[in-house]
Amino acid sequence: MKLCLFSTSLALSLLLFLNGSNMAFAQTANIAVGDWPPYISQDLKHNGVVSHIIKDVFAAMGMDTSIKFLPWARAYKHASAGSFTATGVWMHKTEREKDFIYSDAILNEQFVFFHNKSFNFNWNTIDDLYGMKMGGVMAYSYGPDLDKALEKGLIEMERIKHPKQNFKMLLRGRIQLNPMEINVGYSSLKKNFTLKEQAQITHHPKAFLNNLSYVLFPKKIENSKELVKRFNNALAKIKASGQYDEYFKNFEAGLYNK
Repeated sequence: MKLCLFSTSLALSLLLFLNGSNMAFAQTANIAVGDWPPYISQDLKHNGVVSHIIKDVFAAMGMDTSIKFLPWARAYKHASAGSFTATGVWMHKTEREKDFIYSDAILNEQFVFFHNKSFNFNWNTIDDLYGMKMGGVMAYSYGPDLDKALEKGLIEMERIKHPKQNFKMLLRGRIQLNPMEINVGYSSLKKNFTLKEQAQITHHPKAFLNNLSYVLFPKKIENSKELVKRFNNALAKIKASGQYDEYFKNFEAGLYNK
């Protein structure tokens, strides 16, 4: 009788263990993202190199991933309310810490000023930009220096929902500068404009921001703190293995293009 009870208890314990393991591996991370080609886009393989990395990090944690594309402001709003496991990718701003826990950096970016070739533009410090009119995207941060000048009204910025609209305004002379991450900018130009229009646009070689971007985990979800630790550990292993560098070699080779 004791043997029978032991066997039944062991079988039940094993079943619960296996079910628990299956639940852990079946758990899905729902990630809210904005469209940001060539790094994140529905039109790219794996939804772009950054989406690919995020998916593989969660896979290393034993989790499936569902990517949901939203306008950036809505992605932030819904994720901060706890409607998503995380949102990506975002640069660091102190005020975002009230809503989110930051992961370790997942992307290194270079932001430059795009302008018309006909506009004789040069700059050394933020002071040189005072009085100029720029195009921007809703919910975007442009780094502490430029953000501060914008908040003080020293630089005018017209913000829109879709980055390509800023290049349209640039071509029409409605704005003087379009601050964008360099690869994102040229990706938008190639996708949305004619060769003649592309030839009218250039960028200043001096970057105004070399930036790190992160995946944000909402504080309203109780297990976010533990999930961030697991995410960072998995990301660190991917970087240490050399796999992280392979993603960007493939990115530079155009292998994410459909």
